[in-house]
Amino acid sequence: MVRFGEEAPNGLAVQQLEVLVRTAIFKPANALVGFLLQAAADRIDAAYQPKPGQHHKGRQPLQVQGLFGSFELVRDYYYHAGKKEGHYPADAALGLEVAYTPALARLMCLEGADETSYQKAEQHLEETGGIPVSGRQIQRVVQRVGTAAQAWQEREAQPGGSAVPIMYVSADGTGVPMRKEELAGRAGKQPDGSAKTRMAYLGCVFTQHKTDEKGRPVRDYESTTDVSSFAPLQEFGPCLRQDAIRRGLALALQVVLLIDGAEGLAHMGRLCFAGATQIVDFYHALEHVGKVLVALLGGKEHPDYKTRLGRWARRLLNDKVEQLIAQTRQECAGKAQAQAVEKELAYFVSNVARMQYGTFRRKGFFIGSGVIEAGCKTVIGSRCKQSGMFWGEPGAENVLALRCIHSSRRLGEFWKNRLASHAARNHSLALAA
Repeated sequence: MVRFGEEAPNGLAVQQLEVLVRTAIFKPANALVGFLLQAAADRIDAAYQPKPGQHHKGRQPLQVQGLFGSFELVRDYYYHAGKKEGHYPADAALGLEVAYTPALARLMCLEGADETSYQKAEQHLEETGGIPVSGRQIQRVVQRVGTAAQAWQEREAQPGGSAVPIMYVSADGTGVPMRKEELAGRAGKQPDGSAKTRMAYLGCVFTQHKTDEKGRPVRDYESTTDVSSFAPLQEFGPCLRQDAIRRGLALALQVVLLIDGAEGLAHMGRLCFAGATQIVDFYHALEHVGKVLVALLGGKEHPDYKTRLGRWARRLLNDKVEQLIAQTRQECAGKAQAQAVEKELAYFVSNVARMQYGTFRRKGFFIGSGVIEAGCKTVIGSRCKQSGMFWGEPGAENVLALRCIHSSRRLGEFWKNRLASHAARNHSLALAA
């Protein structure tokens, strides 16, 4: 600091000055936090009433790390011989995650889940906050808290929300690369019939109150919430329904299920969202149009391919899917490619009612599933599908649960619940962390 006052200022010196000032401020801040938490721990221990079977085993020290550094916390320890479990009342009441303060644990979870790797989370915390925690430490906290996050997003819903004109529910799945032991005995798309990935499902709920001046639907600002799971669809569907209930499913005037046309998702919709209007994403429909035309014309290089693709698109937007099916069948009747064309047409035959795009647009509905497609890329892909990554199911599931809570703007709600559950372990203490 003396040098900064005496020498010609420059950018490097300013950078060094700020880091030094941060370090200087952190030391008394850390001492203050340590003093206050020790005082709180002493009050908690004095008030605690042991439960039957719990025996006091003395006071034990713990090196606690917080936002400003680390400090020693001394607190009472109780042991239940019958249950073979120990309990630190102060740790529970103060919301400690093993040896981290609630604020630091929350930050570690945020960085560990949102950065592309735990190593990058480590670097980010050190660079931006001067917080020295290793990638391994971040991973352990993320997995510990992530287990609770997964249970929290699967919790039974209490009906909530407010009346909305239209509620949308959408879901899709994407493969996550897994470690070999997670894939043993699983069928997949590899040449030998084995799998390299496990299916992770993402579901989202969002709302719509209005259309723009051209009649196009407008998604309500920050209305999207996400849930994820590696569970099969028959288990994931009810979880997604619980989220819709929390968002006001019972009060929605119209519920729309946006999917890609897969029968599994359609069946989930019928079971969990009975009465919803099902719409096949228009862009998935166009992909399948391309497959029909390739089978009919022999390839994308055919001079009529692009023209006919555009014609199909326009006619689909005018509720002409049944006519397109009939005309295509008539065109290839008796020809060598008839069987191949019929195979590709099956997608449209099974989704006729879900492809009345002209009707859907007149009602002001979205006909594209861009929200869930983007979610699969940002929530799942950007964290779990980086080059060289291979996951265990619990590790990936816990990370994705935290990412969904973050993307849904529910971090505050989750951590309030988390800290309350910590404090509840003491039962008799009416203390907030």
